[in-house]
Amino acid sequence: MSSTESSSRTADKSPRQQVDRLLVRLRWRRLEEPLGFIKVLQWLFAIFAFGSCGSYSGETGATVRCNNEAKDVSAIIVSFGYPFRLNRVQYEMPLCDDESTSTTMHLMGDFSAPAEFFVTLGIFSFFYTIAALVLYLRFHNIYTENRRFPLVDFCVTVSFTFFWLVAAAAWGKGLTDIKGATRPSSLTAAMSVCHGEEAVCSAGASPSMGLANISVLFGFINFFLWAGNCWFVFKETPWHGQGQDQGQDQGQGAGQESAAEQGAVEKQ
Repeated sequence: MSSTESSSRTADKSPRQQVDRLLVRLRWRRLEEPLGFIKVLQWLFAIFAFGSCGSYSGETGATVRCNNEAKDVSAIIVSFGYPFRLNRVQYEMPLCDDESTSTTMHLMGDFSAPAEFFVTLGIFSFFYTIAALVLYLRFHNIYTENRRFPLVDFCVTVSFTFFWLVAAAAWGKGLTDIKGATRPSSLTAAMSVCHGEEAVCSAGASPSMGLANISVLFGFINFFLWAGNCWFVFKETPWHGQGQDQGQDQGQGAGQESAAEQGAVEKQ
């Protein structure tokens, strides 16, 4: 019994020891530097961006009263959400006649392209920042010694900066169109029964767009974070060192020329 218990304890300790060793080897002080600290912010706001957009759902509605009678009131409630393919969202429109009771209708518009691009970019940013943080914290020597890693990091950072600007602007425009398409007045305007004299239509409650508005804000915050990080990543590239070396060489050459001119004047 003692041998089996000791072997099980050592087996339990070995994974824990490996995790502890891995955590000890990480250089957590790198997070205090701008290069690591901004990556943490990028990781967090990427989660906020695609989480707030991808988890949104709302409702819009209207009421239809046939023949001006209170007992013939039909409430229409339409639920919609990500990926905002509104033309596939169905609802039943009541018909104020004796032949049929209702007909199936759809909302207007398909806004899945900007929404899915926004969420996809947030997911890619999430995974890239994780990989970059692992590289900064665990393999920082490889990052500094190999010139290709800073160059790749700089090119990817510039690309994400551009894509976040495009995604945030496109999703903001798409959200504006979604608000117009899901407005209760737009719902009543699309129903033919509301244009006749046999029915009276009234708009319901407007959908709450707070979470969707916040997602657009998170998109622009991500753009500013990636744009600001371009400078700190650029400082790690060989291009930044070459510029400083050229400036120092030019300064030394100018100093030598001025010293030579002063010597010639003194000889004269």
